[in-house]
Amino acid sequence: MTTNPTRPAGHALVEALVAQGVETAFGVPGESFLAVLDGFHEHRERIRFIACRQEGGAAFMAEAQGKLSGRPGICFVTRGPGATNASIGIHTAFQDSTPMVIFVGQVASDQRDREAFQELDYRQFFSPGTLGMAKWVAEIQDPDRVPEYVARAFHTALQGRPGPVVLALPEDMLTQPTAAPVLPVAKPAVAWPAPGGLRDLRRMLLEAQRPLVIAGGNGWDAEGCAALQRFAENWQLPVACGFRFQDTFDNRHPQYAGDVGIGINPKLAARVREADLIIALGIRLGEMTTGGYTLLTPPKPAQKLVHVHAGPEELGRVYAADLLLQAAPSAAAKALESLTAPPELPWRAWTDAAAADYVANHEAPPVAPLDLAVVMKTVQLLAPADTVYTNGAGNYSGWLHRYVRYFGLQHHGRTQLAPTSGAMGYGLPAAVGAALLYPERTVVNVAGDGDFLMTGQELATATGYGAKRLISIVVDNGSYGTIRMHQEREYPGRVSGSDLFNPDFAAFARAFGWHAARVESTADFEPAFTEALAAGRPALLHLKLDTDVITSRTTLTAIRDSARQRGR
Repeated sequence: MTTNPTRPAGHALVEALVAQGVETAFGVPGESFLAVLDGFHEHRERIRFIACRQEGGAAFMAEAQGKLSGRPGICFVTRGPGATNASIGIHTAFQDSTPMVIFVGQVASDQRDREAFQELDYRQFFSPGTLGMAKWVAEIQDPDRVPEYVARAFHTALQGRPGPVVLALPEDMLTQPTAAPVLPVAKPAVAWPAPGGLRDLRRMLLEAQRPLVIAGGNGWDAEGCAALQRFAENWQLPVACGFRFQDTFDNRHPQYAGDVGIGINPKLAARVREADLIIALGIRLGEMTTGGYTLLTPPKPAQKLVHVHAGPEELGRVYAADLLLQAAPSAAAKALESLTAPPELPWRAWTDAAAADYVANHEAPPVAPLDLAVVMKTVQLLAPADTVYTNGAGNYSGWLHRYVRYFGLQHHGRTQLAPTSGAMGYGLPAAVGAALLYPERTVVNVAGDGDFLMTGQELATATGYGAKRLISIVVDNGSYGTIRMHQEREYPGRVSGSDLFNPDFAAFARAFGWHAARVESTADFEPAFTEALAAGRPALLHLKLDTDVITSRTTLTAIRDSARQRGR
């Protein structure tokens, strides 16, 4: 009989992470989990701890790791302020269905329930549930159960609809000895669609005249995305991607129809409304993908709806679909590939028109002196095919979403990291996390001025841990542009609270050891980006944009004039 060595529970926790295949954890150190930090030192040859500059940035990096790898991203934060700072990343992981495990230091057991220094009840704060912030929240009180809790956290984060798990760690528990063995790597049980449901779906396809697939969400793998493409080809179906999951389907494919989200191509929006069958595959059909619940109106859409999702709690929650299938998205795509299509289908012209509308949407009138459409097309032209693109929240992201064409996951893995939660400050930490996880890949972050300064201190994390192939493009229009746009639409000419007063972002980046340049014209961008690609270190390009150029489709002047004509 083998006897496991006795070691502190904090060391056992690190060993449990190693057993789950974790090689990188992000966090901000705290005195509440010193025993875990010592465990990272003990096992430094097998796992590394990336010390970030703020817990929100650390949680975003962990969320990005979860999106990229399909395994839970790992983050450690201290009690109270650390946990509350990290909550933005936890909420993003929840809304984006990203597997993640957050470990939070907790006050010692003999101090609980006294409102001790920085004490919080994390079960209440993170409130598990369909409108909460985590899938499961627990506190480990017994050192011998550390491996059990870690294994369960991984299973919970991966199972069904992926999401975040929070484990609280009492400070004294982590120092206690345990001989508990670590447990095997967690692998989710994968749900496949029932045969009867597949037959019903095929019948609905045969009855349709204007079908449309909308695919997205997390939980896809390369084989599943390839199967989705073959299913679409077999049935000659137009395929759109849900909000900020544009890398689910190859954007260069002749049946790709575009992305269904903020700034949607008006012709695609009309096509969603005109469809007589929507196959929603892997996505929640949230507010952004449904245009504020107007493209598909709840509770019963005008279109026939097939909703395929891994989480049973999501099916039927908003929409009374005509067919509900609980299945992991990749498994569902592989099953759909087996459905035999008839030799003739009536919607080929419909599919061709949808793809033509997408291609036409890449054309735009020139804008001077700095044309962001040209900027994005130049980035894609010069950057490697496996480049990872990241962004946070703001109108600036509309140019990235509209003009960059993403490969499907089967080609280069995940290439888009963007928060469906609309969290500002996500893009830079996500880019740092991606660059540290995959140092051989180029990572391009596109950020707004307001968005960037929410987590700009993570430039130090990139420098300190050796990220090199990372470029951050900061679009500076001197305003919280999305809010300014809404102000002009609702209260034209009455600007309040949306102006920004910015630093020299290039000088700011140089202070952290980054290569940096300022770009004020379209002609200056290509040489600046070429130099950034060759810099051999992180690079920042500071783009000055006129405030009036507010989206890829309109200007503040046009929005203001329209509002005044409506009598606002």
